[in-house]
Amino acid sequence: MPSAISIGLGGIAGWRVLQRIETRQVEATARDPVVQRATTYFRDNLTQDTTAEDLVGDYKMLQVALGAFGLGEDIANKAFIRKVLESDLGDKASLVNRLSDKRYLKLAREFQARGDDPAATGQAMTQAYVQQQFQKRVGDGDESYRLAINARNELREFATRSSSDKTLWYEVLGSEPLRKVFQGAFGFGNAIGNLSVDRQLEDFMSASERVLGSSSFSRIGTDETIDRLVTRYLALSQIQTATGSNRYSAALALLSR
Repeated sequence: MPSAISIGLGGIAGWRVLQRIETRQVEATARDPVVQRATTYFRDNLTQDTTAEDLVGDYKMLQVALGAFGLGEDIANKAFIRKVLESDLGDKASLVNRLSDKRYLKLAREFQARGDDPAATGQAMTQAYVQQQFQKRVGDGDESYRLAINARNELREFATRSSSDKTLWYEVLGSEPLRKVFQGAFGFGNAIGNLSVDRQLEDFMSASERVLGSSSFSRIGTDETIDRLVTRYLALSQIQTATGSNRYSAALALLSR
């Protein structure tokens, strides 16, 4: 697979460099022979007649389908993924609509849309797969940048949706990658996860008003506010990493005496 993208800088400075080279690096990822073979195979084999059983039974196709939505770790959970793919999207009580992580819903929607235009579905899913592979390369160099890119892309999409702000905040809480960025930017420790979901919602929305000036995703999803969120997350993350390193160095110094 493609090698890690190492920026050579941390925090906000490295983020600015990454933004400048992003398009070029995504294109390079798409041209990688391993990625090309995977995406070509997926497009060539996805048809109107491809069933959920067919997809989960073909490791190479399933790898791309799950990878397109950042769900690659579920590659062994074939029975669960099949249920997700076969869920009734119009039934609020169906499995996929009850899952807090809405990446599964996006996967099911995209797969079920193949009947109308399998070529378009194949193209959309392979493009998403390339983007995820790019993000993985970035994450192999610095995980905080992978999370920042994911948050930017997710929040831009949130801004186009008609869902209520409360619904979208619940999605933030249910999405581990997105939640990490908000939690880091707001200075929340992991202990907040021990609170009730309703209390977490209240605390996240209150912090958003204080830090970002709004808890509405029509505002949060603007490029200006996304940049404020991401740069704050990266700055605090860098400080935390530096503090941890200093403590580690101090501990080593004491042990060596």
